[in-house]
Amino acid sequence: MRFGDTPIDEAGGAILAHSWRANGINFAKGRVLSADDVTKLKAAGAASVVAARLDPDDLHEDEAAATVARALAGDGIEVTAPFTGRCNHFAREAGLAVIDPGRIDALNELDESVTVATLPPFARVTPRQMVATVKIIPYGAPRAAVSRAVELAKSANRRLVSVVPFKAMRAGLVQTKLPGTRDKVLDKAVGTTGKRLTSLGSTLVGERRCGHDAAAIAASLTELEKEGCDLFLIAGASAIVDRHDVVPSGIVRAGGRVTHFGLPVDPGNLLLTGELDGKPVLGLPGCAKSPKYNGFDMVLERLAAGLPIGRAELVRMGAGGLLAEISTRPQPRDEGDGEEAGPQQAPRVAIVILAAGRSTRMGGPNKLLADANGQPLVVHAAKAALSSQAVEVVVVLGHMADEVRDVIEQAIPSRARLRFVANPDFAAGISTSVRTGIGALGKDIDAAVIQLGDMPAVDIALLDRLIAAFNPVEGRSICVPTVRGKRGNPVLWDRRFFAEMAALSGDSGAKHLIGEHTDLVCEVEMPGEAALTDIDTPEALAAFRAEGAVQGSP
Repeated sequence: MRFGDTPIDEAGGAILAHSWRANGINFAKGRVLSADDVTKLKAAGAASVVAARLDPDDLHEDEAAATVARALAGDGIEVTAPFTGRCNHFAREAGLAVIDPGRIDALNELDESVTVATLPPFARVTPRQMVATVKIIPYGAPRAAVSRAVELAKSANRRLVSVVPFKAMRAGLVQTKLPGTRDKVLDKAVGTTGKRLTSLGSTLVGERRCGHDAAAIAASLTELEKEGCDLFLIAGASAIVDRHDVVPSGIVRAGGRVTHFGLPVDPGNLLLTGELDGKPVLGLPGCAKSPKYNGFDMVLERLAAGLPIGRAELVRMGAGGLLAEISTRPQPRDEGDGEEAGPQQAPRVAIVILAAGRSTRMGGPNKLLADANGQPLVVHAAKAALSSQAVEVVVVLGHMADEVRDVIEQAIPSRARLRFVANPDFAAGISTSVRTGIGALGKDIDAAVIQLGDMPAVDIALLDRLIAAFNPVEGRSICVPTVRGKRGNPVLWDRRFFAEMAALSGDSGAKHLIGEHTDLVCEVEMPGEAALTDIDTPEALAAFRAEGAVQGSP
């Protein structure tokens, strides 16, 4: 890759290295300069720009990031579209992040242009939480480095980054008593243990209280086994101090065996593991009575994820096992109790499809119902939206509402993320449909893409790239697709603009807000013409059909 000061007459096709804002021009860094861009820069007085130009053996940062991210991703991972050389991994569901630190280190050693950052191995994750990020440091990466990264990622049976989901367990709890043991303390332990299990999708199905002796413990375990428990927890009234102590003796007397005693995690050192008829048994340390994160949690999480917890796994918990000095730690069972910021989550982006218009420029029929290469025009928009990484799709209906709804429902049998809302004022202009759609969104939505129902070429890749670009922390609150520098649709809007959008009137939409908030606008260059192609006339529909026929021909 060549980088440096570039004469303006030679800048066409180069990647702008630094943002250029002056004399009415607002070009973000990373923009591939078109001939029109060069003309504007020359008119503004630019004699040169700092730019990068890829060599034939380089890959653009986005292509490189996406290639590496896809190669790294294993089960349970959703990969975002790339943007600014970054591609993120998010968890599909709750579970444990399984990371291969050795191969991650080896990948980061390959070339300085390719980097991967992950959560710690076996970190507990929630749905849509970020697990890893791939970042290409310069504007391009050597093809050879990317190829080596892909080879490394595929060099073992398990990918470098995956999420193992939690599986439901039926747990039984045995609590022993000594003279002076208060039932109130035992009751509290039941509540704490139940919350722990519930947060992992499991259930405490039975509890027994008995004297602190091996025979009583064995009898309690036998009773819980008959109740269908597949995990046994034993909280002794006195701490376990030896693998031949009362609690482990009770496990052996019930027909089980002790597999390991002691854990290199503090708090949690005195945890004991065993098995009974092939099912795990844990002798709990005293800290298990506390809701604070401890070694018991670390072992319980792995059991819930179906991961092994033999001696080899337990003795490797020491690195990162000093928990006593951690003042705050995420507690899923106590969500909302603290003020600490939670883990980074994928933004919850909705798509609002405007499908209420009267198609006046089409000369009569409702264009959204017109056949567009085998399916109604509006169905193209609905299918793309539902296949994207949006969490919700809202279709705003108005003109011929029943007919529009029917064709969408017939074409899309599975509609879990799809909702319809009616705009009774659709004849008053597009702003009323924007207001209706925005007003229908839940409070948990972070941003919304306003998608026009008459843009059938807008596909999944375009929508996902817009979503990937959204990052209000970095000033990307309004994401606008561009084609060769020309702005198009759909546009993604941060939630902060919803109130202003709810006050729109007339037939102009929210375009003026882009001009009022230029510092928060991110232009997202798109391939092809999809972001500029809407169907407003019979001629435009005929051209779209003709193009589809050509693309479908042998």
